[in-house]
Amino acid sequence: MKHTSKITILLLSLFLLTQLLGLYIINVYQENKLPYGMQPPEVMPEVSFWSIIISIFLAISFVFLLMKIKAIWVIRIWFFSVIALAIAITSNAFFQKFLVHTTIISLALGITLSYLKIFRRNIIVHNLTEILIYPGIAAIFVPLLSIFSAFLLLILISIYDIYAVWYAKFMQEMAKFQIKEMKFFAGFFVPYIRGKQIRSIKFRKGKARKIKVSLAILGGGDVIFPILAAGVVFRAWGLLPALAVTFISSLGLLALFVLARKGKFYPAMPFITLGSFLGLLMGFLLKVWL
Repeated sequence: MKHTSKITILLLSLFLLTQLLGLYIINVYQENKLPYGMQPPEVMPEVSFWSIIISIFLAISFVFLLMKIKAIWVIRIWFFSVIALAIAITSNAFFQKFLVHTTIISLALGITLSYLKIFRRNIIVHNLTEILIYPGIAAIFVPLLSIFSAFLLLILISIYDIYAVWYAKFMQEMAKFQIKEMKFFAGFFVPYIRGKQIRSIKFRKGKARKIKVSLAILGGGDVIFPILAAGVVFRAWGLLPALAVTFISSLGLLALFVLARKGKFYPAMPFITLGSFLGLLMGFLLKVWL
């Protein structure tokens, strides 16, 4: 197992909670317009699919270029803007039922939490805000996709993930740059200490015991793409089929955590995608039977 059982359960719980929240936010915006002018245009899913693919490619390329020239502040400002908007969209879905001026309140909350996340760096704030980010992003893109295009997207992203992690290895480079240079990671991030990692060293004057810290990380892409898949199933077939996609994709992630070995990098998307397809099959059976 790559991580301890407690850390594995924690990461899996964060993943599953975000997936479920994503379905809730998507449901809210089925009946209400997205705020801040983010309502998607009425276009064919095939056109939207290729637009999303091109946007992902350009975004990754741009971030990688900024990393190469070490434009840390540019990346931070970019991330700050995206995070603030995503949290605001998620928050607005909750607030609009019982508050007035919800877009202003939600944006203020999004900016505040984004500032704390990017510039103050608290591990609890970091992971709690991650839960709020991806549902807001999913609410923008789910209406643009069909079931076919969403699951084709999962396949392509899984192939890219395999290439980026095992062959080009720039996914590891990107993660290390974020953690070491930016002091920030786009995804769930849990530092922890294994019992065997504590090195017993004799104390000397002015020196303390050295402790090696392990990191459990789950990239943002590994969280957002299964929300998109479950979201389009939810819009097309209903809640139970969507929950099948959500829970079985979580089992795919659990399989990765169990089979993976510590100290090695693994692409998570192939495991999540396999689980999502099995969930799609079960969702279809539920749709037919019910």
